[in-house]
Amino acid sequence: MVNLVWLIPVLPFLGALTMLCIGRRLGRQFAGVFCSATVLASFVLSVAAVAGIASSPNRAFEVVYAPWMPAFNAPWGILLDPLSGVLILIVTGIGFLIHVYSIGYMARENGVPRYFGYMNLFIALMLMLVLANNYLLLFVGWEGVGLSSYLLISFFHDRHFAASAGTKAFLVNRVGDAAFLLGILLLFFQLHTLRFTEVAARANSGDPAVLMAACLLLLLGATGKSAQFPLHVWLPDAMEGPTPVSALIHAATMVTAGVYLIARSAPLFRNQLEVSALVAAIGAATALGAALVAVVQNDIKRVLAYSTISQLGFMFLALGVGAYWVAVFHLFTHAFFKALLFLGAGSVIHALGGEQDLRNMGGLKQKLPFTFWIMVIASFAIAGIPFFAGFFSKDEILWETYHSANGSKILCAIGVLTSFLTALYIWRLITLAFFGPPRHRKHPHEAPLSMAIPMGVLALGSIAAGWFGLPELFRAFGNPFWSFENWLSSVFIQPGLPPARPSADIRGEWFLLGISVALAIFGMLLAEKGSGRIARADNPIVSLLQNRFYLDDLYHQVFTKGLAFGGGRLLARFDQGIVDGGVNGAGWFIRLAGHISNWWDTWVVDTFVEFTGLAIRFASYPARLIETGSLQAYALAFAIGALAFLGYYLAPR
Repeated sequence: MVNLVWLIPVLPFLGALTMLCIGRRLGRQFAGVFCSATVLASFVLSVAAVAGIASSPNRAFEVVYAPWMPAFNAPWGILLDPLSGVLILIVTGIGFLIHVYSIGYMARENGVPRYFGYMNLFIALMLMLVLANNYLLLFVGWEGVGLSSYLLISFFHDRHFAASAGTKAFLVNRVGDAAFLLGILLLFFQLHTLRFTEVAARANSGDPAVLMAACLLLLLGATGKSAQFPLHVWLPDAMEGPTPVSALIHAATMVTAGVYLIARSAPLFRNQLEVSALVAAIGAATALGAALVAVVQNDIKRVLAYSTISQLGFMFLALGVGAYWVAVFHLFTHAFFKALLFLGAGSVIHALGGEQDLRNMGGLKQKLPFTFWIMVIASFAIAGIPFFAGFFSKDEILWETYHSANGSKILCAIGVLTSFLTALYIWRLITLAFFGPPRHRKHPHEAPLSMAIPMGVLALGSIAAGWFGLPELFRAFGNPFWSFENWLSSVFIQPGLPPARPSADIRGEWFLLGISVALAIFGMLLAEKGSGRIARADNPIVSLLQNRFYLDDLYHQVFTKGLAFGGGRLLARFDQGIVDGGVNGAGWFIRLAGHISNWWDTWVVDTFVEFTGLAIRFASYPARLIETGSLQAYALAFAIGALAFLGYYLAPR
């Protein structure tokens, strides 16, 4: 089955091609079933492929299909190893559940075949990204998911805010994408290859300063795609798309690409301690700042959007302290409970006829009991309540940050504070939506089976996924191989280096775990008691948080309004005077040359031709007098000539 890995991204791509070409003719019901089936087939192939590399000696499979970019040593090929194996399982597994959910959620919307075509395209390009065997091919998938996110965020293109949100996401990501491309070029000119296996082998042979610059550029690219400070402003506005799109972007695709990029580039970042420290600092600052903003948001999807930014900050924190496998582990657990949170929020929105404001909800526990309990499970998981998925991965991040050589106690303290805020904002969401008296006039109804079944599966994953991070559990069952730490060891642990998990005092880890859990419970209790008072804008701090630290306003003044009225005018003059002037000047020169050529042709060439014709006609005038065309005249002239000739020779001398 490993030899069929190429089919994993191809099947969703064929589904996208079918829907975008003839989807209208096939119908909306067929679109949902067909596109879901293509993703399910990719998931089955992914499971078989991962099982195949698990039995191989080096747990890796690379195949080259075509010499795509020989100048950059970037062939068109696939690399399947434990890291990409985890990602394809997340993308296809979570993606399939979201596709099934979409069948019910989008049942009354227009353009359903186009929607599922875009969703399939998103899945296919994300799979290309994670299966690429070199940076250049990864960049193709990287740009592809950017395009797909634009198409899906602005799916309701007749709505101004949706179209603006898609444009904003596309433009902000272009900043990071440009940096990523420059980083790729620096890597090639320094290491003379872009294949991941060769870059890892040559990571210690290049100029450290150049490699540091390349890592900084890669970090900026990852910052844009994974919505980290300062390029995080696009993700909250991306909520304007359909709710299943938000679930797909936040849980399985797009924002996970930046985490994957740094994890894949671990051989480079491991040697750049200063850059790694910057990664950790950005992650910690983003996690804390986004959690603070999430506490005061009233839109249910915006709370979850800032939650995603914060959780991605945790992953960047783990990457920065060198705990790469822990970052991937948290990405894995986060995929389940964040997809569940968004789909649960979609169930609430669907039941309330499109209402998203938490202040207009309440009393839904009795009306939507199934949605309530699956949201509680997801909330326990993200808050880090013991034995739920997020508890295992987030605790490991905090411990690695505290104990590892690249970590620090300050960063760990920020992580613990963020854990408290996470529990606070997520339980505030639950309290406002499900408890208290109803603050709406709707008659809510539970979600249909096509929406309920995917949520049930994700709820099971939100409970069970975290147990895959315990090597001791698998050793107890006689199989130490299937834990995240052991599974990813061949990717992140180099020969001669200590194992990823530090050998430390277990009491210290338990103490840190206890503090984190206690603060999470305290945050949930505080949210339940004061959920209605937290977001009241009656003090400067709440106002600052509700306005998202005024970063959007700052960017608008500097990059939108500032460029329009300041730098934009300068650029316009440059464009009109230099660029357009050059183009128009070239056209004017061509027109001038045409006029000169026309004048030369009219006054010189034609005059010469006419003069030559007159000269020829004048020279031929005597001949024209002789050549009359009369046979009698010709006979007479011949006779006269003959007589003259005879007379000349016969005359006596």
